[in-house]
Amino acid sequence: MKFITFTKKDGKVSAGWINSRNEAVDMQEASDGTLPDNMLAFIENQEHFMEYLENKKALIETGNGTLPLEEVTLKAPLPNPKSVRDFYAFEQHVKTARENRGLEMIPEWYEIPVFYFTNHLAIKGPEEEIRRPQNCEWLDYELEIACVIGKEGRNIKAEDAEKHIFGFFIMNDWSARDLQRKEMKVGLGPAKGKDFATSFGPYLVTKDELMSRKSAKGFDLQMIARVNGKELSSGNVKDLYYSFGEMIERASAGTTLYPGEVIGSGTVGTGCILELGTDVYRWLEPGDEVELEIEELGVLRNKIIQD
Repeated sequence: MKFITFTKKDGKVSAGWINSRNEAVDMQEASDGTLPDNMLAFIENQEHFMEYLENKKALIETGNGTLPLEEVTLKAPLPNPKSVRDFYAFEQHVKTARENRGLEMIPEWYEIPVFYFTNHLAIKGPEEEIRRPQNCEWLDYELEIACVIGKEGRNIKAEDAEKHIFGFFIMNDWSARDLQRKEMKVGLGPAKGKDFATSFGPYLVTKDELMSRKSAKGFDLQMIARVNGKELSSGNVKDLYYSFGEMIERASAGTTLYPGEVIGSGTVGTGCILELGTDVYRWLEPGDEVELEIEELGVLRNKIIQD
């Protein structure tokens, strides 16, 4: 299923899914109040709610609470995640980005998957404007895939991690590279360089929808980034060095993961301007439109404005 969060013409924010007729279904209205009005509440009790939908399959295609997609505005499918951990799991991105900064590859990267926490209160959805931070001249996009935790767990083994994943969406880990570069010299971060926005969307696809594309480390899904219609980045989810299972094992070591937490993959190879180099494309500027596309997950589009 493709779950969405959307705003209706009357301004009400609702949650639901896209049916086979490409309509938005308000889950609470379609279920006469049995299902909640937001995705976080659904995910927190998703095993019960998904069983409910399995037993009432007609609701998925029901005419109750349905609206043409053009009559709603899509928001981030999970606009209020409990946390966002972003990993560094594509080898090509790590190697090339370090080479461009005159740095060698560090052996520790091959020993453990590493992550940082980003601002889970600065989530943006499709078509939302992204404000370039004040004093930032080196604004960058980052082409990523992310999973949403759907089942609580602690000390989860990689081989058991799949049962803890609810679904996946596209993630754009916006980066103020000049702010990031300065703070990283201190040895703590990234922080302020990532503090202003992270985009999710356009919808949250349940993991069962992707199983036919499963590969050794991820899924055989093409990833593309465009700026102002020009393709700059191209990669594939299957190129992950660390699987989501390995990321979840690391994240849950000595820590409980809860439904509604987000795990980002890190940037795919060629998936940002830092890696490509400004001789290929300049840093992002107000007025630029960035599109991230991943097969089966849709297109996530945002426009840059000045703060």
